[in-house]
Amino acid sequence: MKRRLSLALVATLLAGCGQQAAPTAAPGTGALPVDAAAVAAERGLTADDVYAAVSTYQPSGRMDDYILFSSGGQAGQVFVIGVPSMRILRTIAVFAPEPWQGYGFGDETTEVLRGGDMPDGTELNWGDTHHPNLSETNGEYDGEFLFINDKANARLAVIDLRDFETKQIIKNPNSLSDHGGSFVTPNTEYVVEGPQYATPIGWEYAPVEEYNDKYRDLITFWKFDRVAGRVDEGQSFQIELPPYWQDLCDAGKAVSDGWMFCNSINTELATGGVEDGNPPFEAGTTQNDTDYLHVINWKKAAELVAAGKAEDINGIQVLPLDVAASEGVLYFVPEPKSPHGSDVTPNGAYIVVGGKLDPHVTIYSFEKIQTAIASGGLETDPYGVPVIPLDAAKEAQVELGLGPLHTVYDDQGYAYTTLFLDSAVARWTLGGEYADKHPEEPWTLVQKLPVQYNVGHLTAAEGDTMSPDGKYLVAMSKWSIDRFNNVGPLKPQNFQLIDIGNTGEHMRVLYDLPIGIGEPHYAQIIKADKLKALEVYPEVGWNPDTWSVDPNAVLDAKDARVERNGNNVEIWMTVIRSHFTPERIEINQGDHVIWHLTNLERTPDATHGFALGGYNINLSLEPGEARTVEFDATQPGTFIYYCTEFCSALHLEMLGYFLVKP
Repeated sequence: MKRRLSLALVATLLAGCGQQAAPTAAPGTGALPVDAAAVAAERGLTADDVYAAVSTYQPSGRMDDYILFSSGGQAGQVFVIGVPSMRILRTIAVFAPEPWQGYGFGDETTEVLRGGDMPDGTELNWGDTHHPNLSETNGEYDGEFLFINDKANARLAVIDLRDFETKQIIKNPNSLSDHGGSFVTPNTEYVVEGPQYATPIGWEYAPVEEYNDKYRDLITFWKFDRVAGRVDEGQSFQIELPPYWQDLCDAGKAVSDGWMFCNSINTELATGGVEDGNPPFEAGTTQNDTDYLHVINWKKAAELVAAGKAEDINGIQVLPLDVAASEGVLYFVPEPKSPHGSDVTPNGAYIVVGGKLDPHVTIYSFEKIQTAIASGGLETDPYGVPVIPLDAAKEAQVELGLGPLHTVYDDQGYAYTTLFLDSAVARWTLGGEYADKHPEEPWTLVQKLPVQYNVGHLTAAEGDTMSPDGKYLVAMSKWSIDRFNNVGPLKPQNFQLIDIGNTGEHMRVLYDLPIGIGEPHYAQIIKADKLKALEVYPEVGWNPDTWSVDPNAVLDAKDARVERNGNNVEIWMTVIRSHFTPERIEINQGDHVIWHLTNLERTPDATHGFALGGYNINLSLEPGEARTVEFDATQPGTFIYYCTEFCSALHLEMLGYFLVKP
């Protein structure tokens, strides 16, 4: 029987946390069997503390309303977190081997991981994930796919949300750094990989003294085939950009659909060299009063590429800078210097930019930008790109505080911006058609909520869509001094859950979640009911990569076998509680082994592992899954294979001998 706190006691707790202690309930009455008010008083909890606790607590078996997908930073992975409970549900393996999921340890997942290696074959076994983006249909999250970039190596990964597994990794052939990825267009026609630091195209060698002439950036539009669930590299293209360090991007929607908006942070064209007496990068890149907001007509660019105006460079079509500048693809607008966010409002009418060295956010009107373009007569930058005057594109500026970065939106016409130096989140009002949604004046600061500390990104429930939900916001703080138990000099990040929709006009912090794995950067929050993840794979013998029954799947233990063809040994094995079939395999040193494994289970959560000690092989076999591992038996000896998942009472007996005869 569920035991519920009485309404009277709840009221007492929220009013004063134990000022009126309720008596202990009698056993079996269904009421709370302890004096909760006394516990709250003993722990020194305030009414706000108790409100936060009951707002986030999820009883066992109750599911969260939202799911948060967060980048994993240097861990190279993606984290999945329930909201409002802030329970970490799992890690999705992406750019780095991950043992629990058997990712990158001998089977087909290794091929996915190796798909992102360098062109010369250099293996890349870690990544710096930054900006996960959910697939969209008509500007709304559809819960089908998730995309994530690797800033360190300019890679893009595709994650299928039917089984929460990475299906494809692509190495950008012409870029080496891509902080501004991975952003989707409103119908996921393209996944946009924005650049970061300029290099010669293809990162070939060129002396820094030739920076202005030979260094460039590239924005990549990866064509996404939704049916195949993969990027179609042959239909993708890039646009050459000046060597200003482009930062974050956001796709237009509704009235601005077909356009992309990206920041830049080095219009000075600084090249560093403090060791030679030059200004350091942090000084050289902040000398100008403004940088450039890049305004990109990606639909026009796609038309020009289709018309043959691009050139093939390392296997991808690249639209040259002079063509983009002269054919109405690329425009610039001055923006506050050192910006770190270009965020399109849900109606697509405005673009909000925060400059870290300016206390204001600047709001650009898409309509005004189009009017300025149509009027013509624009001056150009040194690379021939038309520059729209700031006053011609600006709708408003709002002074928020020190270090404005990123902005997200709710359903009541409010915007929320992180203030890195203030360690706060600012809530402010949008104007235009949003003005009727809130009582305050448009384009005004409403509240600043302190967070701990040095907050970078933030995310709101469905906050990057055309119809945000409001309710919850998560501030992603870089520092967590004095928030958690000391675990040494390397501190966790701090994800703070903020109530923005249930407490009237004021925001309040509900929960602190330490993230001690990598350095997360960005996240998105989707309604949980939009996700249609599988409990078990559709059929026994299912290959998650081909999304079909594997031709080498073993559907019955009687078909398990070992066959030799010369020095090639092929094994067909079944896996079920609590045994492998076969349990003994004997081969010769030097044999080439192809090992097919099929999990025959149909019970949800009946996952089995397969670990082969000494050969660096470790698989995770979910119910119904079929996997194949291939290797050379170079080491002679007696080896054990066993199930790594505690799957049954006889789990320890689930093993076999792999005998390699010298």
